[in-house]
Amino acid sequence: MTDSSLFMNMKAPLCFRIVLLGLALAVSSCANYSSVSEKRPKFRAVTPAGRIITRALDHPAKQPEAQIGSFIDAAATATAILEKNPDDQQARKDYNFAVGRIFEVIHTAGLQPWKAPLICPSASGNWSFSVATDGKPEHNPSYFRILPADRYQFRGKLVHERTMKDGLGSPMVIASVRAGFDPTKYDPFIQGKSVYYGVTEVLQFKGRNCIAAYIDPLATETVNFAGHTYPVAADFTAPLALALAELAPRKTEIQRLVHPEEFAASARLARLQPYDPRKIPILCIHGLGDSQATWAPLIESLRGDATIRQNYQIWFYSYPTGYPYPLMAAVLRKQMDAINAYHAGHKKIVVIGHSMGGMIARTLITDSGMKIWNAYYDMPPDKLPVTPETRKVFASAFIFQHRPEISRVIYASASHRGADKATGVGGKLLAGFIGGNPTAPELAGDQAKAISLMKPDYSGDHLKRIPNSIDALKPGNRFVITMDTIPPTPGVPYNSIIGDRGKGGNLNRTPPVSTDGVVPYWSSHLDGAESELIVPSGHWSNQNPQAIAEVKRILIKHLGKK
Repeated sequence: MTDSSLFMNMKAPLCFRIVLLGLALAVSSCANYSSVSEKRPKFRAVTPAGRIITRALDHPAKQPEAQIGSFIDAAATATAILEKNPDDQQARKDYNFAVGRIFEVIHTAGLQPWKAPLICPSASGNWSFSVATDGKPEHNPSYFRILPADRYQFRGKLVHERTMKDGLGSPMVIASVRAGFDPTKYDPFIQGKSVYYGVTEVLQFKGRNCIAAYIDPLATETVNFAGHTYPVAADFTAPLALALAELAPRKTEIQRLVHPEEFAASARLARLQPYDPRKIPILCIHGLGDSQATWAPLIESLRGDATIRQNYQIWFYSYPTGYPYPLMAAVLRKQMDAINAYHAGHKKIVVIGHSMGGMIARTLITDSGMKIWNAYYDMPPDKLPVTPETRKVFASAFIFQHRPEISRVIYASASHRGADKATGVGGKLLAGFIGGNPTAPELAGDQAKAISLMKPDYSGDHLKRIPNSIDALKPGNRFVITMDTIPPTPGVPYNSIIGDRGKGGNLNRTPPVSTDGVVPYWSSHLDGAESELIVPSGHWSNQNPQAIAEVKRILIKHLGKK
């Protein structure tokens, strides 16, 4: 049983659940994060390779191997030109397009050249075509779709400009597809059971042998080809945008808010790319009603910056947001212990926390001592008359130390002191229906006993039910109030990014109050911040262009202090 499974939700009546769903959708727009259309890109060129490509497209051979042979001819022709003139931009475009069409045919025809070479007839003779792999079972191409990124067009709330890098090779989207394949069995911190990743395919020629191999553009900046060195081409948007379109995370985000008990085991710390001990982890923690999906615009932009790409790697923490954030912070600390053991010696982490994720991040640079526990109980943890398991959960949520592996925290619209909206009509409805008893009666009784022994809160009321995420956002919540009295641990710099919707306003509680529409300035502000920037953004400031530029500035500056 996981720690979070001790806090389960009651099932609300259907009519109230409908109301609740409407309120939850109001937390952020229900517009599609990403939608995808798919078609072969147009191509016309009067170069020798371009003419071969045009004929192959206009008059495709009946056999897929022969189609591949024509595109290999085009790639080989472009390669010969690049050998003599490495700066020939059209020859590079011809080569890249031909490589993309080869993998398009492979996918459409269901071929598997990584198992055995294909004999591909062409106008110049037969080619032996194969795909090199690293031999790792979790990277078996048979488990994935390998598709050229240029056949996709994306639109959506989280898809804006296409972030790309010009260079040699055809950018691909690698997407897991085989039923029953679970990459987390090979790597517990891989991005998830559904993997979407970007690689770049290049061809190498040895006589009539043509060998395709992939390059990770997040790990490798240049490639040696035809006697010259080229930047590796990349499409940093396509993998994320396709994942958003196919996985449709918005529905799950709402479910994880409304019914977190159904996702109790889903809280996880994971990487968005293969681990690199040379790079600094950036740990992104999302907010209420969100998931790691809402970081897509920031991640695309960061990956498009060569300095950041070469020095940082992206991690994320995803969790069911209906649970109170102190509990989810405790689960994160436990998972950080696990990843520290799995990737021993990793560089110190930069944390970026949005909204409630910022509140979780705040706990990572705080030594609580007994202050928070004492705000709830008149007795020490070992005297609490409950089961050891329940005692451990409550103690882990209320008693914690700063994490020494954290080197910086960047807050985006963090709700350090809660939000007034949590005490409004909508907040009260959400709090009433998200909270509830655990499904296991014996645990319900044990938790009820632990809660009944809590001291009255600051209003003099006794807690009557298990708290949830909305309760933990109320400005009068004792956890929130007590945390505000504990200064962050010295030596760990932090930065704040705060939205005001471009409307300005007073920085204190005097109307009109500066706010991002959800969290007011007085809640997001932290004394002692290395920098604080107010941007003309709504609550999702982590997606604002000015905020993203500020994150880049901070990360590059951080490299000088690592």
